[in-house]
Amino acid sequence: MLEARHLVKRYSGSRVVDDVSFVVRPGEVLGYLGPNGSGKSTTVGMLTGLVEPSSGTVLFEGRPIADDLVAFRRRLGYVPEEPHLYPFLSGREHLELMGRLREMPERLLDRRITALLDLLGLGGAALQPIGGYSKGMRQKVLIAGALLHDPDVVILDEPESGLDVTAALVLRHLVRVLADRGKAVIYSSHVLEAVEKVCGRVIVLHRGAVVADDSVSALTKLRANSSLVDVFAELVHHEDPEQTALAIAGALDARA
Repeated sequence: MLEARHLVKRYSGSRVVDDVSFVVRPGEVLGYLGPNGSGKSTTVGMLTGLVEPSSGTVLFEGRPIADDLVAFRRRLGYVPEEPHLYPFLSGREHLELMGRLREMPERLLDRRITALLDLLGLGGAALQPIGGYSKGMRQKVLIAGALLHDPDVVILDEPESGLDVTAALVLRHLVRVLADRGKAVIYSSHVLEAVEKVCGRVIVLHRGAVVADDSVSALTKLRANSSLVDVFAELVHHEDPEQTALAIAGALDARA
């Protein structure tokens, strides 16, 4: 359904994304992993049409999304890594704005907003300005906004940011339910435990390039490790984390 085809993104002559290709299909949850600076968020930006590739293309149902970004975004639900929300709007007002921009029928919009806010535990704060919301509350507004129009493709970039344990568990179950209903889901996260439990397949990005693309079970079996954490460390970490931690602590012992 959604395809990244030979995506490249250059900034100041340097490739931050280097020939990335993959497909995510209806009913699939694709985990997208990478350390800071790996090009993960830049890839997400290209997949959503917010960042223009230097070369390569993103296709939805076989057509380049650049041919009609408005039509593509009507089918897309996106939770960004950074919550850019108008602080003077209430949670309900923000969702009303999003629904009207998507030309949703008013009665359907009102019903869905009420249901989502209540189910996400925001019913009591629905009319309060977002400026007074906690980080977790803002994240819930972003999740509600991404799902409000019942999209076919859902892209989640660090979706558990700020969520408490209960809300994070609800989100993980929700992702599986969305996939079971035929949605194509991309779950981009640093929370390896979440990716391991939620995703059927995982892509690992390092220095802009794909270094692994397989099912979680196949990767852990191939690497003879017990968890995705071990696989990830083996693929992208070239220094010894324990030695680095000791060195940092040692630096604190230095005296002037």
